[in-house]
Parts: sequence; structure tokens; C-alpha cells
Amino acid sequence: MLTIYGKSKGKQGYCDGMQRRDFLKIGGMAMGGLSMANMYDADLQAKTGSNHKAIINIYMPGGPSHIDLWDLKPDAPSEIRGEFRPIKTNVPGIEICEHFPQMAKMMDKFIPIRSISDADGRHDAYQCMTGWKFGERGPREGRPNWGSWVSHLQGNVNNAVPANVSLMYPTGNRTWGETQMGGILGVKHSPFGLVEKDPMKDPSNMVLQGITLDRLSDREKLRSAFDTFRRDVDNSGVADGMDVYHQQALGILTTSQLVDALDLSQEDPKVLARYGDNDPSYQRDGAPKMIQNFCIARRLVEAGARVVSLNYSRWDWHGGDGMNFPRSRQEFPKLDQGLAALVTDLHERGLDRYVSVVVWGEFGRTPKINKNNSRDHWPRVSCAMLAGGGMKTGQVIGATNKYGEHATERPVKFQEVFATLYKNVGIDSSKVRFFDKTGTPQYMVREGIEPIHEII
Repeated sequence: MLTIYGKSKGKQGYCDGMQRRDFLKIGGMAMGGLSMANMYDADLQAKTGSNHKAIINIYMPGGPSHIDLWDLKPDAPSEIRGEFRPIKTNVPGIEICEHFPQMAKMMDKFIPIRSISDADGRHDAYQCMTGWKFGERGPREGRPNWGSWVSHLQGNVNNAVPANVSLMYPTGNRTWGETQMGGILGVKHSPFGLVEKDPMKDPSNMVLQGITLDRLSDREKLRSAFDTFRRDVDNSGVADGMDVYHQQALGILTTSQLVDALDLSQEDPKVLARYGDNDPSYQRDGAPKMIQNFCIARRLVEAGARVVSLNYSRWDWHGGDGMNFPRSRQEFPKLDQGLAALVTDLHERGLDRYVSVVVWGEFGRTPKINKNNSRDHWPRVSCAMLAGGGMKTGQVIGATNKYGEHATERPVKFQEVFATLYKNVGIDSSKVRFFDKTGTPQYMVREGIEPIHEII
């Protein structure tokens, strides 16, 4: 959330009498709580125009079950195949879970990946947000969120909407709500966070409150307020990235484009109805089921965002409650509806050539069902679903053995998916390097990693 507060405080305050602590409050993803820096992404390569290329990254916290979603094993013993049956799709030879009937009817617009084989095995979003394993954190400043790379290399589409946007809800399990930051690229390319602990209900929280645009237009007083704030922060790099971005901040704050993108009351009611209803309750320590955020992600891309990351629900169901299959019956149809609606929207708007979608979690689930009628952690193989981006859809990438234990065809690495999506937005990740503060070259992906050639 982004809110500017304040009333005149007379001679005791700053910037035309305002107290500094009341001057600017921007909630969301932040380094040390200083999320103000996230809004100042003013890359010199900033462009204007429409039909820019973008990525929507939908993260499923907790590790969804590959064998129950999109790689069912109906001929396996009952303790492996589970309670669901596969259904045919509109692509001959591709079958998915019976609880995804809408996606089945449009499988020609999707790409199931069944053979991701290098999951870290950690319960966090790190690999789905950076492409690297947690143990490969590398430079002291950290690995950048992948939207940070896109922001750094391509800049903003316009001054009103940041290139790198987060709809990630903070979660009880903290690591399920983290997109990671700008890392070696600096906080100016960190994800611009748009949600707080409670699901977003009122887009008016994004508008100016208590300050007129005339007061904001007083550049000298605005600069003075920023400089005062700057003196109070540490030497982590936040201060270095602030004063050069105040004009970009004005662009975000003084236009309605970002607010409008978040305001679903402006969406066609018939289109919004396709996505289904939000469930704002938190799934224990996971994220809420805010399925309409899929629509907001599309609207943010249309407004100018290049990368939008979001977390959706909670997919860790292997405890003593035995809820794997009951919860799947609740979750799968809602996810089916939301993904079908998002991809339909992209195609109807001609955005399927420009906007890539990836849906995944941190690892898969054990083929063998445990004593609680659930599936445990299984990093040996996991799955993803891709769509859009001008990719060659309507095909499956990879296969697992008859029990869903490991990849037998076309094992895929997380970074291959990253390289593919970077390629979709016009970046050759094999040719990019960035020198960190020690002068060490850092790379987007490991040497030798290439895009998935079958789909580009």
C-alpha cells in the first residue's frame, strides 16, 4: 500500500511544515522497512508505448503435488495414484487432473512441465524468485529477484508504474512471502510491494492523503524532505539510490495509472466474474486465496509493469490432518478457474504474444501416500505450468517414471525456465553480467544454461 499522510506542523516539521515521519509512508516489500526506495526506479532506458513484454509469476507456497496436479499416474498402485483420475484435454495425448476441466478445454494454450529436477528442497520462495538455490546466494548484497534484472536491463515502460511489482502477501511462514530484493542491482530495482498483511480491499489507500499536488510540485521542498530522510538511513545502499529518483516518485504519486490498475471496480464485471471470488482468509501460515489478483496482475501489466510476482494460497498439506485430497478438491477448481480466466484474458486482448505466465512451487510431493493420507516433500521432481509469451503451447515438456518419482525424459532445471522467460521479454541471459561491489562478475543464470528450445 502507498499512502501519503500529514497535516501542517508549523516550524517543528519538514517540507512545508510537515513532520518527516508523517511525510511519506509506503508499505510493501522493503529493505529494513525503507520501502520508499522501491518506488524510485528511474532507469535511463525507460520507454513508453504499449505491447511491452512482461512476465506474471504465480508462486504456490508450500510445494504443490505434481502427481495430483498435472502428472497423474492412473496405472500405479493405489498408494501412489491417489484419489483423482486424469481427464483428456483438447490436445490429444495430454491429460491432467479431473479438477481442472476449464484448463483441459484450452490446453492448447498451456505448457505443462512435468520434469523439473533440481528443486532445492527448502520451504521458501527463493528459487522461484531468483532462479538460484538458497546455498548459491553468492555476493554479499544477494541475488536479485528476477524482476530486478528486467528492471535493470529494460527500465520502466512509463513513469507511473514500476517495472518490477510484487503482489506477495507477507505470510506466517515468512519465507513464503518474500520475493527477495534487488540484491547486487540495488534497491532501486527491488520489487515494488502493493499489499500488506490484510488482503487489499480499498484502492483509495494508494492515493494522496493530506497533501495537494501543488505542495508536491514544490521540488525544492520535496528534495529537502528526501535529503533529511536520507541522512537517517544506514550505509546499505538505500541512501545512494534515493535522491536521484524523486522525479520518478512524482510520476508514480501524481498519476492515477497505478491506482486504476488496482481498482477492480473499473474492470468489466463479466470478465472479473470469470476469475471467481476472493477468499481473504489466510491459509494457516500461507497466503490468502486472492484469485482476483490474477486479474490485477494482468491489469498491472497493461498499465506498464514488466514483472508481477504473487503468492497464492498454501499447498503444504502433509501433516497429521490428512488433508491432501480434501484440500485439493477445494483448491484445484479455484486455481483452474483463475488460470483459465487469466490466459483467456491474455488471448482476447492479444497479449498472449507479449505476456508470459509461470505457475509453480518450491518442490513436488512424494509419490507414495503417507500414513496420514497425504504426500510429503519431494524435491527430486516438481512441475510448472507455462502460458503465453509467444511460446509453442499445447505440448508437454518432460516426463517422469511410472510412479512419478523422477524425470525420465527432458529433465528441466529452474534456471532453464528463467532463461526461457528472460528470452520471452527480449533478454539473452547468457550474455549479461554485472560486476558487484568487489568487482566480481555476477550472472543471471549459470554458465551453459539455455532457454527451453522446444517451446521458443
